[in-house]
Amino acid sequence: MALHDLSVDIAPGKFTAIMGPSGSGKSTLMHCLAGLDSTTRGDVYIGSTQVNKLSDSGLTKLRRDKIGFIFQQFNLLPTLTAAENITLPLAIAGRKPDREWYEKIVKILGLEDRLTHKPAELSGGQQQRVACARAFLSRPDVIFADEPTGNLDSRSGAEVLGFLRNSVREFGQTIVMVTHDPNAASHADRVLFLADGKIVDDMDQPTGTQIHDRIRGLDSQVRDGDN
Repeated sequence: MALHDLSVDIAPGKFTAIMGPSGSGKSTLMHCLAGLDSTTRGDVYIGSTQVNKLSDSGLTKLRRDKIGFIFQQFNLLPTLTAAENITLPLAIAGRKPDREWYEKIVKILGLEDRLTHKPAELSGGQQQRVACARAFLSRPDVIFADEPTGNLDSRSGAEVLGFLRNSVREFGQTIVMVTHDPNAASHADRVLFLADGKIVDDMDQPTGTQIHDRIRGLDSQVRDGDN
C-alpha cells in the first residue's frame, strides 16, 4: 500500500503502536521509518539524521548503530546459542557489549539459564525474549517491532509486551510497534490508525476495547468501499 498525505512525529521515550486493516499501509510506514523501504517523496528523520538521503552504507550503519528490530519470526540463527545471537550484531560491527548492560537485560528477560541453548531448544516466548535482548543490547535510539507477539501464546505475548512497556518507563526507550492485536496496542502510549495509506485517527493511551471498536469501524469502512 502506497502512503500519501502522511505526516507524523514519533515522540522519543514513548511507545507508539501502528494499527489498521490489512493493506492499510502500516507495515510500509514502519519500513519507511526504519529505512528498510525508500520513499519516492517526502523526508524521514531519525533524530537529526535524514534517513531517505543516506547511501546504502549509511543506511547499514544507521540500522546497526541507532535502530533495533524485533520481528514476528524471531530471526535467530539456529547454529548459534542464545548468548551468541544476542551479541551477534555487535560482533559483526567489531564491538564488545557493555557487560553490565548485557547482564541487566538478560536478567530482566529471565534468560540467565538459557544462554547456552540454541533456538531449537527454546520455546517461542524464550526465542522472542532473545530477540528482544539482541535489539536492546546496542542501546538504540529507536526499536521497531513488527507483530512481536504474532507467533506467541497469550502468556508469552504478555511477557514480551510487559518488557517493552517497562523499557519505556525505566530506560526511556523509544518503541514503534506494528500490530493487528488491540490488546497488544493497549500497552502503547499512543496508537496511530491507518487506512488507505493515510493516518485516519490518533489516540492517546486507549483501552483495548476502544482500539477494538476503532479497528472494527475501519474494517467496516474498507468493506463498504469495496462494495
